[in-house]
Amino acid sequence: MTDSAIRHTAFGDGTPLVLIHGYTVDHRVLFPLEPVFADRPGWQRLYLDLPGHGASPRLPGPTSAEALAEAVFAWIDAELGTRPFAVVGQSFGGQLARAVTARYGEQVLGSALLAPVVAWYDDRTLPAQTVVERDQELLDRLPAAERELFEYITARLDKRSWELVEQYVLPGWRVHDRAAAAELEAAFMLPHWPERQAPEHRGRHLLVTTRQDALVGWRDQLALLDHYPRLAATVLDGVGHNPQVESAEAVRGLFGAWLDELARP
Repeated sequence: MTDSAIRHTAFGDGTPLVLIHGYTVDHRVLFPLEPVFADRPGWQRLYLDLPGHGASPRLPGPTSAEALAEAVFAWIDAELGTRPFAVVGQSFGGQLARAVTARYGEQVLGSALLAPVVAWYDDRTLPAQTVVERDQELLDRLPAAERELFEYITARLDKRSWELVEQYVLPGWRVHDRAAAAELEAAFMLPHWPERQAPEHRGRHLLVTTRQDALVGWRDQLALLDHYPRLAATVLDGVGHNPQVESAEAVRGLFGAWLDELARP
């Protein structure tokens, strides 16, 4: 263990795969990807907890997107050195994953971006909030704060979706540092689009967005196609903001195909 501000959970051995979660959750939100590795040995999965999330203490100074990016860079420098690696970013973690790719260039084999943040709230092109399925009796039984979160991030408001949110989303949401999160919300975007500070990246990349994501949307993310010549983009239907949770089977298929591309000589 280094003295990094970031704690991480590791599985497997081989080429490092750095996984970065989103805002006010922790590394467990990305655990639905784990079954993909059952028949894909050779990947060391490094699930980060960003400062102020999960097991990682908040930063000693103000929390901002730029400060969290610097913390991730410091962790990569300490843990990986010059080893080639790939990166996964979910929601806010997608913004950081893009910054990692811009910073480390050819050392990064590629990235998988799951509903990534690309714009500030006021600048996002968002679809109308749409509910595909609703179990009102279930919703009426939930605590108000958890019901509000569930309705905000999920398109299918049914028992199965709630069980998945309970398993993968709520554990991190319940323990995140509220004060640090408030600071981050006030400085949520990096000063510049990471891609505009770096040349085109020709590794293999994956973008997964959803039609019903009323939090970050899907249209703005398509601008990333101009910066990544080998980017495969998919827009899923009937899914909210956490596609790897709510539509795990579909995302695992896309994610597995991306890993296979990375492994090609």
